[in-house]
Amino acid sequence: MDDGAANTLAVNDRISKTRIKCVVWDLDNTIWDGVLLESTTLPPLRPHVIDVIRALDERGILQSVASKNEPEPALAALASHGLDQYFLYPQIGWNAKSQAVGTIAERLNIGIDTFAFIDDQAFERDEVLSVHPVVRTFTEAGLERLPELEDFIPLHVTEDSKNRRAMYQKEALRSRAEEEFKGPQDAFLRTLDLKLKLKPAREEDLYRAEELTVRTNQLNTTGVTYSVEQLRDLIASEHHQVIVAELDDKYGSYGAIGLLLISQQPGQWCIDLFLMSCRVMSRGVGGVILTALRTTCRSRQIKLAAQFRETDRNRMMFVTYRFAGFKEEGDLLVNDLTKIPALPDYMQLNLDPAMDWPGINQPVVTGESCDRQH
Repeated sequence: MDDGAANTLAVNDRISKTRIKCVVWDLDNTIWDGVLLESTTLPPLRPHVIDVIRALDERGILQSVASKNEPEPALAALASHGLDQYFLYPQIGWNAKSQAVGTIAERLNIGIDTFAFIDDQAFERDEVLSVHPVVRTFTEAGLERLPELEDFIPLHVTEDSKNRRAMYQKEALRSRAEEEFKGPQDAFLRTLDLKLKLKPAREEDLYRAEELTVRTNQLNTTGVTYSVEQLRDLIASEHHQVIVAELDDKYGSYGAIGLLLISQQPGQWCIDLFLMSCRVMSRGVGGVILTALRTTCRSRQIKLAAQFRETDRNRMMFVTYRFAGFKEEGDLLVNDLTKIPALPDYMQLNLDPAMDWPGINQPVVTGESCDRQH
C-alpha cells in the first residue's frame, strides 16, 4: 500500500454497504504526536483527535485501541489525557495488530466488516488487511474529516446509541462477574435480576427499531431491513404487530434488544422477522420470547409459523427456532404448539398492557422446564 495515500483519509478503496460500528486506534503518532516510550513527558494529542473521538462516541460508534506499547504507561497516558473512558477492551502489547483487532471484535461480538482501523504506519495497515480484508483502514492524516464520511454517519442517533458505550462497559462488568461465578449458568443468571419487557412499538421506538434491523446481522431470522416509514405502516396496520423487547438487570438497562414483526392471518400468526442484539445471546431471551408467543397462540387456538431466510451469519437463529419446536413445512417453519416449557425462573417477563397476548401470567412466571431439550 502506497504511503503517498496518507494525504487522503481513506487508504483502502473498499466500497462498504455497512456503517462503521467500531473504530480501533493506534496510539503513537496517531492519537498523540511522538512515540510514548521515547518521550520524557506526556506526548501531546494530535489536532482534532479529541473532537473526533467525542463525536464518534456521541453517535454510538464504539472505539478501542491496538497499539504496540507497554500497557501500563500507555493506559496511564490515555488517562492523563482523559481518554481512557472511551476505549473498550484496549489491546496494548507486542502482538500483531491483526490479532488485536480480531480480539476486540470477539470481545464486542460484532462483525469484523463493521470495523475501521487507524494507524500512521502503512505496514500495520497492510498487516491488518492481510488477515481482515473487510476492515476499513485509514491514515492519521485528515482525521478531522473522519466524522464527515458516510460510513461514520448512523442513519439515526437514538437514546440507545448515545448510551452504547456505557452499555458495553456494564456488559464488561457482567462478564467479569460471570467469569468469577462458581456454579451453573442458570444460577448465575438468577443473580442478575433480569427483567424482560415486551411492548408494542410506538412512534418513539421507530428509529431504534430501524437501527436494530440495520445493525443486527447474526441473530436475525431474515436479514431484511425495515425503514422507519415501513415500520410506521406496519404499526398502523390491523393485520400486523411490531413488538419491541427491552431488557434490564441489576447493572442497568440493556436498552431495546429485540424486535418481533408478526403478520396476523386468518387462524395463524406468522413471525416475519425476529432479531436480537448479540449482547443478550447468553441470557436466554430468544427462548423466553418464543415460549411466550407459543403460549399465546395456543391460548388463542391459532397456528404459529415463521419465516426464515438463511444468510451467511444467522444459523444461530435457525437453531433457536428448532429448539423452540419449529419444523420446516414448505417455505415456512411451523410450530405444533406442544411441549411448551414454562418460562425460566431467572427472568421476569412483563407484557405491556396494550398487548393482547392471553395465556401469559403477569408479571412473573416461574417454574421448571417440562422439555429438557429446550
